Amino acid sequence: MTDSPEPWIDLRQWRQFVAVAEELHFGRAAARLHMTQPPLTQAIAGLERTLGARLFDRTKRSVALSATGAALLPEVRDLLARAQALPPRARAASAGEVGRLRLAFVSTVGFDLLPRWVTAFRAAWPGVAMELIEATGDVQQQQLTQGEVDAGFLLHAPGFSPPGLAQLSLAQEPLVLAVPQTHALAAASTLPLDAVLAEPLVMFPRRILPSVFDAVFGLYHAAGRSPQVAQEAIQMQTIVNLVSAGLGVAWVPESVRQFQRPGVVYRPVRAPRDLVMPICETSLVWQPSAVTPALARLLDFAREAKAAGPRAQ
Repeated sequence: MTDSPEPWIDLRQWRQFVAVAEELHFGRAAARLHMTQPPLTQAIAGLERTLGARLFDRTKRSVALSATGAALLPEVRDLLARAQALPPRARAASAGEVGRLRLAFVSTVGFDLLPRWVTAFRAAWPGVAMELIEATGDVQQQQLTQGEVDAGFLLHAPGFSPPGLAQLSLAQEPLVLAVPQTHALAAASTLPLDAVLAEPLVMFPRRILPSVFDAVFGLYHAAGRSPQVAQEAIQMQTIVNLVSAGLGVAWVPESVRQFQRPGVVYRPVRAPRDLVMPICETSLVWQPSAVTPALARLLDFAREAKAAGPRAQ
């Protein structure tokens, strides 16, 4: 046998209770509520029957709150205040001024772009709570498809377009080479491509950044060489740490320079004129059929930041 649900009490009844509790006089409370006294008296009596408790102690000359009524009064006032706040909050939510954003990002965005964006967006829209979720590109695309995140920052090669997702390109940057500080290559400020092609690589798996992986491998093949992958790792910080340990060199986005790991230096690589060095691109991606008002705010923010130039981003 299940318990029967509690009876529904509408806000009008609670407002009537508060009016009588504050006036301690049915006539004055009725005038305040723009009604006559008999219906108010009947309403309070009905509320007491519904609750199964006496809210007021009445005599012919006085009205006083009962212990139950006194205990309920602060909570009912809070209930009415929260109900009063719902319409403007609904309008704010519809306008994207309040809400929640689940934002996925790849680790490279966390070095610079993401902290600046989060700070600026929160300053502009403090009512929007942002949940930040670090995830590789392949995981992000799955999360977006399943509705587990609202948007994501992806790293990819130019021209890559994630299937089924809308995309806003934000920035491009070259790849640089992370080199062990003790390696002979670290002595040069710029490295010729021929000098690095035979070096063992610390590389991310293709599944997490297929377009960038293919661009790197394409560079080697265009130069007539095959990359020698000594070790795979997923996170850029881990890749740099493995370079520091001397396991090989690594192609990383230029923004990773901001990860200053002892034992590692970053060097630009110069290719012959007949070869094009790969670059990578950062995009904001989202499910076009699932744009919430808060996400629409973020997209507007992203477009304005892009239009303002790299410093705004």
